[in-house]
Amino acid sequence: MTSAEPGEVLEIAQPLAPRPARDPDGEATQEEAQEEVPTDQLIVQFHPSRSRALAAPRTRASQLQALRSAAHAQGLVVIQARARGQDRAVLKLEQALPATQLRPAAQALAGQIAGVRRIEPDLKAQPQRVPTDPLYSQQWHYQGQPGSLNLAAAWDLSTGQDVVVGVVDTGVLPHADLSANLLSGRDFISSASAARDGDGRDGDGSDAGDGCSSGQSSWHGTHVAGTIAAAANNGQGGAGVAWDALLLPVRVLGCGGGYTSDITDGMRWAAGLLSDGTPPPSQPAKVLNLSLGGGGGCPSDFQSAIDEVMAAGVSVVVAAGNSNAAVSGFFPANCRGVITVASVGRGGARAPYSNYGPRVDVAAPGGNMAAGTAMGVLSTHNSGSLAPGADSYQFLQGTSMAAPHISGLVALMLARNPNLRPDEIRTLLRSTARAFPVTCSGCGTGIANAAAAVAAANVGAAVASAAAEQEPNDAHAQAQTLGSLPVKLSGHLGTLQDVDTYKVRVAPGVTVTARLLANPAANLSLVFRNAANVVMLRSDRAAGLADRLSWRNGSGAGVDLFIRIVRVTGTPGASTMDYTLEVAR
Repeated sequence: MTSAEPGEVLEIAQPLAPRPARDPDGEATQEEAQEEVPTDQLIVQFHPSRSRALAAPRTRASQLQALRSAAHAQGLVVIQARARGQDRAVLKLEQALPATQLRPAAQALAGQIAGVRRIEPDLKAQPQRVPTDPLYSQQWHYQGQPGSLNLAAAWDLSTGQDVVVGVVDTGVLPHADLSANLLSGRDFISSASAARDGDGRDGDGSDAGDGCSSGQSSWHGTHVAGTIAAAANNGQGGAGVAWDALLLPVRVLGCGGGYTSDITDGMRWAAGLLSDGTPPPSQPAKVLNLSLGGGGGCPSDFQSAIDEVMAAGVSVVVAAGNSNAAVSGFFPANCRGVITVASVGRGGARAPYSNYGPRVDVAAPGGNMAAGTAMGVLSTHNSGSLAPGADSYQFLQGTSMAAPHISGLVALMLARNPNLRPDEIRTLLRSTARAFPVTCSGCGTGIANAAAAVAAANVGAAVASAAAEQEPNDAHAQAQTLGSLPVKLSGHLGTLQDVDTYKVRVAPGVTVTARLLANPAANLSLVFRNAANVVMLRSDRAAGLADRLSWRNGSGAGVDLFIRIVRVTGTPGASTMDYTLEVAR
């Protein structure tokens, strides 16, 4: 592996000048996809023809007792049944269960009792946590527009509590809206003249300015940091995506940009991996935001740093670039393993400056100020020209603004499930994205959907026992038994012919759900088979998307369910054939 060229410089992704093209602005038609909170109640609705009969106390009691007995046969223990008027009743269950698990049982139960029209989970509604900050109403990029991140429902589940996000950028100023979440960072700019702070590398991660001579400093890192984790409900400014996350400033860009060698050292340091004697961070990062880029293929030193931090469990989020060109020509957006983010405007169309192509994973709001200044992304900034001045707030646009939305979202996901690995996070982001409201070629799988992604981060996985694949498990008769559920299992397909098979014992009336998170570079299928080795269900979603299947045992006896992982595409033997299988009742 060759080292990076010493002259490689990364240009900062700057806000673009206004363009004639505009996003198709429209009314808010958000696609709410929030998690259904587990419930311990079922609502029963009777046919009108039975309502009068049900009104008699003796008949009503008989009906409710029949419901109790039938529910018990479905594996549901009813501890209380109460009527609601003439045509409805509520069943109180012994245990709260996810609605996705209750629905099949409820539907089966409704079909067994004469006079029952329908039975459904009694879902719980929750108040949505919306920030009270005075400028939040101007942050369209969070909620309420086709191009927004759909954050309100996500905040009910997570605010990113204590997840550390490394801001690999120009440094971060101690803005009043950031200071509560700001850790002590570090300056990795080797050149004293580029650093503009009188020396080279040092222990100060703040932004001394990246303007050259009489030029204007961008305060780029401060803006990026505010989108990730500006404080909320503090009576000033706006809010960050993950307002309870922690920010680790890693200064790598100064006058003229930054060298690959400085950036990769900063990445390794933020992940707690730098071994050159530099004092380590007090708290290593779990997410790195790289709102920066340069032209050309991915440098080997850059790819090595990405591989190392990802192996340590750190996700790397990268801006696609602002050249309105194929992302394949720009690093680190074209590097292996990173989460590459394109930009959309308020209307959900690709911003006219955003890079594009198959390497893009998802899109996020980055703004399109051709439609007006307020159509940019509002975040923390500074009023200074060349040197820092007073705290301020500013609208900017760029894929540099889109990427920190995703970094903040990853922090929300990790706070909900700290065990998620970088490849799992990337797959979940791709799988839960919302469809584009207009055609957006090369913009990834959709617009990132915070509510759906945060909900998907924890489907029994956070409390699951860990397990590993055990060979041989290729054949039906060699299936690896999964005992205690839920379980989160790590596996690998090693050859073209390799098939991994698992067995789960399913009691009567019980529903089993399996989710397959494969490395986005491979396409694996999830298959359910019965004891006779006959396919019952199969999920064949495209590479980079999660596969999920649920099956309910409607028989009166326990049965074995066989879960099979099959290769569709991918390089056998490589790490790209790694996968995570989650199985829960």
